[in-house]
Amino acid sequence: MSFRFEKFTIWQDARKFASEIYTLTKSFPKDERFGLIDQLRRAAVSVALNIAEGSDRKSDVDFRRFLRLSMGSLEEVVTALYISLDQGYISQQKFDTLYEEANILSAKINKLINNLSGKQ
Repeated sequence: MSFRFEKFTIWQDARKFASEIYTLTKSFPKDERFGLIDQLRRAAVSVALNIAEGSDRKSDVDFRRFLRLSMGSLEEVVTALYISLDQGYISQQKFDTLYEEANILSAKINKLINNLSGKQ
């Protein structure tokens, strides 16, 4: 038996993205443990969690609502990445790579939202 969300490539991508954020934040200063590290990790995990939770809802309206929550969490990650860059915790190259991944994930989530809305 499998869960519906496991079939969605956006969930798989969000899971991979969260893992990349976990790996990235291992190199952050220890005094950021309850700051940027915690916020980045929680927001990145929330992207995948909301996709999973929404996929089991009984209506597309509910699923879209959870996908929008995922988008909000993804935007939190991007903002925290900017702050991490500003503080010198990550390189411009790493920022650019993760920013591009976030953009791709955002486009996929928006595409699913539109498909669930009947818009092509």
